[in-house]
Amino acid sequence: MSGAKESELLAAIRRAARQEQFLEVVSPEEAQKRFAAHLDLSPLSLEIVALDLALGRALAHDIAAPLDVPPFDRSGVDGFALRAEDIAGASEASPLRLWLNAEVIACGHAPRIEVGPQTASTIATGGMLPRGADAVVMIEQTELIEDKDGLFVELRRPTAAGQFVSYAGSDIARGETLLRHGTLIGSREIGMLAACGIASIDVVRKPKVAVLSTGDELVQPGQQLRPAGIYDSNGAIVAAAVTEAGGLPVAYGAFADDERILEAAMRRALSECDMAILSGGTSKGAGDLSHRVVSQLGQPGVLVHGVALKPGKPLCLAAVGKKPVVVLPGFPTSAIFTFHAFVAPVIRAFAGLAPDAAKSVTANVPVRIVSEMGRKEFVLVSLVEGADGAIAFPSPKGSGSVTAFSQADGFLEIDALANTLDAGTPARVTLIGESARPPDLVLTGSHDVALDIVVGALAERGFSARTIAVGSQGGVGAAQRGECDLAPVHLVDPKTGIYNEHLLTPGISLVKGWQRMQGFLFRPGDTRFESKTAEQAMKTALADPSCLMVNRNAGAGTRILIDRLLEGRKPKGYANQPKSHNAVAASVAQSRADWGIAIAPVARLYDLRFLPIAPEHYDFLLVEARRQRPAVQAFLAALQDERTRERIRAIGMQPATS
Repeated sequence: MSGAKESELLAAIRRAARQEQFLEVVSPEEAQKRFAAHLDLSPLSLEIVALDLALGRALAHDIAAPLDVPPFDRSGVDGFALRAEDIAGASEASPLRLWLNAEVIACGHAPRIEVGPQTASTIATGGMLPRGADAVVMIEQTELIEDKDGLFVELRRPTAAGQFVSYAGSDIARGETLLRHGTLIGSREIGMLAACGIASIDVVRKPKVAVLSTGDELVQPGQQLRPAGIYDSNGAIVAAAVTEAGGLPVAYGAFADDERILEAAMRRALSECDMAILSGGTSKGAGDLSHRVVSQLGQPGVLVHGVALKPGKPLCLAAVGKKPVVVLPGFPTSAIFTFHAFVAPVIRAFAGLAPDAAKSVTANVPVRIVSEMGRKEFVLVSLVEGADGAIAFPSPKGSGSVTAFSQADGFLEIDALANTLDAGTPARVTLIGESARPPDLVLTGSHDVALDIVVGALAERGFSARTIAVGSQGGVGAAQRGECDLAPVHLVDPKTGIYNEHLLTPGISLVKGWQRMQGFLFRPGDTRFESKTAEQAMKTALADPSCLMVNRNAGAGTRILIDRLLEGRKPKGYANQPKSHNAVAASVAQSRADWGIAIAPVARLYDLRFLPIAPEHYDFLLVEARRQRPAVQAFLAALQDERTRERIRAIGMQPATS
């Protein structure tokens, strides 16, 4: 590397390793006040316009996810990708230093350098996790050290493997059913389709609202997804939300993180439209430039940059003359929350529409929710009927999830002065959409693609179902509390090797589902494992110190199997613990690991080789008090229907014989 290039790289690392603070973090009320004070919220003039063809149409057939979202393991914060084991002993009294690798992992750029022992790589929010790393530490918890030996990052506390890592497929798993036929397409549904790269499917004048996205990582739906790229779902979901709010979206597309190009696009948008919305580039990473561009467009300029909300803190509100300019956070859930709170009221006012009156219900929260002091937090929830009234299950997906908002019935608020919401607390849930109709059947536990087949058969019988993916252990708890009809589980008793029977308690019975083969996954052409049995491949992997595994999370049925096979050994990569079979397969397919253990269907989805080890039993815990409900009876009948069973066999599963 030349001296000039090395100097430029070091400068980039320094910029990425330091924070760029928000202009000023203000309360939501103060943000609304400042924004409204600089706008003329009178209705616009009248005109007749055409609607987007997709909105308001019914979907003709089921659509399954063709890829994972996110498509790779990525960082949830600006910070440093590292190996958790390297800082296990870090403390205030004994800080540890890690040498910084010579790269900055920005969004849209695949990492080049493997994170080895005692090293770390600077990574931006949304950046692709490099090989070797299993956790990310926030910049705020570190200190940059520069001496004659180079650049180091100093850490004063340990972290856990998986910290601030969003694993591949944690939002959308390849092969799962996204939308069913008959669905009325709205902004949330369009956002889900766009996130998967699916480009098409079988009056007071509305304000013209410019919609732009920014980020080097963005790829337009319909185009080939490149390494470290993600599809631009925000552009689509925000445009649809504009229509729902009464505006006419004008899509300008996605722009790379180039200040000159973005400024020109924003000036053009403001010359042609009544207001402009940009998503992305509002946080504090090295590539964040949207608020700087907005500040150069004209007076009064940036009014607010930073609001005490979670999600949504990076929101930027501005005005150029009397035209509103809003920079939404890049993560989909953050973007749509802040859109509805700050942007939709402005569009409705311009369109001559009355303020939208939110509907709410009271529901009990079954689990403890930890919140962050100092920020009002919005928590997306799914509503189900319990024995003593409505129950609000918090979404397990974060602000980077495009499906979290679409699959929620509503949201609850946690006050900025509270740090927890205790289990059993009644909460006011603001509904999303016109109403939240309780589903006929609730399945809480582990998700599986074959479960989509049974739920589809149930829909053909006229029943609706909601699946709440909280894992097998979460399903056990929900069944014991009577918060669901059935809990899908696949947990082996380590003492007997028998699946699921040890989970039975009074009032809960076991309904057999199907078996799915678990096995050893590796990339085609890997001569270390070709033509071997799973046992031989495992021995080869354990004998090769350069062979990197990808594990599963503690408590998962597959993890129990893995630990039994390893017999106490912890090979390289053991601490990398994603929470799904899809994430394991994605890690191997993308060469961030060399082998893992997962079920056979995901091996086919990712074009991987599969060496069978043992079948896993995917069954259902049935809450006996709910057995006679019509939807439960219909589900049990669908499980035994030969057409359903044949469909399950077709994807590589084996239905239980009884």
